[in-house]
Amino acid sequence: MQKSYKELMNNITTFIFDVDGVLTDGTIHVSPTGEMLRNMNIRDGYAMKAAIENGYTVCIISGGSNEGVRIRLRNLGITDIYLGVPDKVETFKEFTDIYSINPDTVLYMGDDIPDYYVMQLVALPVCPQDASPEIKEISKYISHKTGGTGCVRDVIEQVMKVQGKWMEHFNARYD
Repeated sequence: MQKSYKELMNNITTFIFDVDGVLTDGTIHVSPTGEMLRNMNIRDGYAMKAAIENGYTVCIISGGSNEGVRIRLRNLGITDIYLGVPDKVETFKEFTDIYSINPDTVLYMGDDIPDYYVMQLVALPVCPQDASPEIKEISKYISHKTGGTGCVRDVIEQVMKVQGKWMEHFNARYD
């Protein structure tokens, strides 16, 4: 019998996210100087920071290479940021080898074809509501939120709640 996505969430210790279409809505604003600007959801950032504070590993693997994105993610405490990645499977394997991470403990959120093959290597492939049909087909959970509008918060919060950690770090601050 295949496990439900909620059951799989019990074993998650590592979150891996794509950027464009997951942490952003996939829209790129081009400034007059040619700089490409993206919007990120503050609640996604808060959830990633909460995950790190609770001992989860958070990693970013993206084909895009915007340095503003790197700065934003570093400010959240994310240290494993792979931008400009042509082969996400190769980067995933290198990352998991470096930290001896079992793919059975990984949640990967992607939204489009470049995420397809790497998502097949993890225990819990998930996607935003507006992901491509091919990605939705292989996802074990489809967020009710679209890319850039809280889908990352959705999955992190669910994992932490299943594991009894969502309010734990907040309560520790006020006890």
